[in-house]
Amino acid sequence: MWASYEAVDAVGTAVEVAHRAPQAPRIVIGLLAGEPSGDNLGAGLMQALKAHLGEHAVSFIGVGGPSMQAEGLQVLADFEALAVHGFREPLLRLPALYRLYRSVAATLVERKVDAFVGIDFNVFNLMLERRLKRQGIPTAHYVSPSVYAWRRGRTKKVAQSADKLFCLFPFEPDFYRAHAVDARFIGHPLAAQILPETGSEQARHRARSTLGLPRADVTLALLPGSRSSEVRLMLQDMLQAARLLAAQLASRNQTLQVVVPCLNEARRAQVKDLAEAFADVAQLHYLGDARLPLIACDLALVKSGTSTLETMLLRRPMVVTYRLGTLTFFIANALLKTPFIAIPNILAGRMLVPELVQKAATPEAICQALTEQLDQPLAQPEYLDSFAQLHAELAAGASGLGPSAGAALGVADLLDESRRAPVSV
Repeated sequence: MWASYEAVDAVGTAVEVAHRAPQAPRIVIGLLAGEPSGDNLGAGLMQALKAHLGEHAVSFIGVGGPSMQAEGLQVLADFEALAVHGFREPLLRLPALYRLYRSVAATLVERKVDAFVGIDFNVFNLMLERRLKRQGIPTAHYVSPSVYAWRRGRTKKVAQSADKLFCLFPFEPDFYRAHAVDARFIGHPLAAQILPETGSEQARHRARSTLGLPRADVTLALLPGSRSSEVRLMLQDMLQAARLLAAQLASRNQTLQVVVPCLNEARRAQVKDLAEAFADVAQLHYLGDARLPLIACDLALVKSGTSTLETMLLRRPMVVTYRLGTLTFFIANALLKTPFIAIPNILAGRMLVPELVQKAATPEAICQALTEQLDQPLAQPEYLDSFAQLHAELAAGASGLGPSAGAALGVADLLDESRRAPVSV
């Protein structure tokens, strides 16, 4: 950047002297993601911040995976060091995790980062945000904990830790209105990633060809979950429901093809073992995530969770079910604060898709619900229209910019409010 000023030479002649004006110091943003999903969110945020603030106006330091590192993250610790699973492993690794937490916090304070964004990974990041906030560093948390479903008291902890909160669902900011945190609905990254044409009829035919599915009148995607316990508790009842549906379709001279996504070889081996008793049901055990089977299907039977959102975004009729161990269900049911478990129903505020949970999730009840859903788009065209409307809302967020750009705008506002942003970017 160049500026000029007038000076007087030895003989009194005014001359124009050019000099290089001091450049504004580069903004330094601290980031931490502890899981692959957070790594993807972090990379999108970094891209959006570089676009908003300027490629050379901002740098990033913290912990993230390969996607964030590819965007230029200066790494403070190994991403894999944060990978913990289940209940026992975090307890065993607590001393190492605490040392990492202290080390990252000390480095971010020493480097005087202009702001810090914790990406999901709630327990670790909320602790870190709270510590940094006490040191005067502006903080944001990306992805609200599921306070709409249980443990609503966490809203106070979030507000104590973060100055800004970036929410993926439109109903989440309301839970924070009573607290001193700027909670914003920025949209859901899955809705931005899945375009309306991703679930088109042409895409359905391509997906069936890719999967090598035989011709059938109805293709049913079964999604029992990715965990061993979920598959063990749910798959056989799902397959029995599919067997009953196949019999109903046969009475109409129609055929059924089932496809079960298996996230890894261990799940596929488990599915194959449990499915042996259902050899009469035509089924494909696909090694991979649920996206391709969902695109290929006419109808889906889905375990409650994020897969219900993905199914909605692809505009596929669905039945949502869930089963837990008796004691676990008793505890979870006591803590649950929402009347619905399926994300489409929570978003719509009404029973848009059927839910069958625990004792209600019998094969007969599931089959009946599947039969009703199979004809739902024809009987009620607004059914899939509702999916499309929710998709558009989630893709845009309150800002209309989408999740990554909406989060970047929030970070820029955080910098402005803390008076650490440059005069011009």
